[in-house]
Amino acid sequence: MTRYRRVVVKLSGRAIAGSAEFGFDSNALEHLAREIIAVRQSGVEVAIVVGGGNLFRGNQSDRWGIDRVEADNIGMLSTVINSLLLRGKLTALGEDNLRVMTAVPVPAVAEPYIRLRAVHLLEKGATVILACGNGQPFLTTDYPAVQRALELNADAVLAAKDGVDGVYDSDPKINPGARLFSHLSYDEVISRGLRVMDQSAFILARDFGMPLHIFDIEQRGAMTAICRGEHRGTVISSSPEKSEEFGNEVLASPAESTA
Repeated sequence: MTRYRRVVVKLSGRAIAGSAEFGFDSNALEHLAREIIAVRQSGVEVAIVVGGGNLFRGNQSDRWGIDRVEADNIGMLSTVINSLLLRGKLTALGEDNLRVMTAVPVPAVAEPYIRLRAVHLLEKGATVILACGNGQPFLTTDYPAVQRALELNADAVLAAKDGVDGVYDSDPKINPGARLFSHLSYDEVISRGLRVMDQSAFILARDFGMPLHIFDIEQRGAMTAICRGEHRGTVISSSPEKSEEFGNEVLASPAESTA
């Protein structure tokens, strides 16, 4: 029995870079592909919004001395490269029902994003990889991930983090005593000043009640477990007190959990 029927996975470019932090890592790519295949084999429909930060970031425009809109255009094209690479790896592992759809037309390598067609493809069992964000500058891929989840009638957004297993009360890389939240409401995230994703994306999720799962993509089987209803990382929703599966307690700090 699965908890979710259809999900949107927000996959950062850094997850594709793996230990390299920039560019590509073949081991990281294979791990990501196998995790996606496992979710599909569990019967869940999957759309993936792919980032491009391992290749280029629009907020680097000042560094390069170019216009921000131009830089964001380069960033969007970087997501196409990552999407094609992911499609190629999934194909190599035996997946043949795949589509790459782009918000900016790139007809030689992918088809344009059309909402109803994407829904139809998902219903027919295709894994749909979504590139170019929503085609607009001044946004990271956080906002399009939530936007596409709403457009495609997904049940949740699974925000895959590289090496971070949820939302903490402070930066666990700086504070060894940082504590991991099991479950938060949207309002708690705002009142505590927690950084989950871009504010515009988070507010969109809050306004439309889209559940967000923040988890570590490096944990094998985490996505499949979440879709089955098991707890991994942090879940953010409208009313944590109504959840039977998760509480809004603070879990142990990394130091305590390894003691």
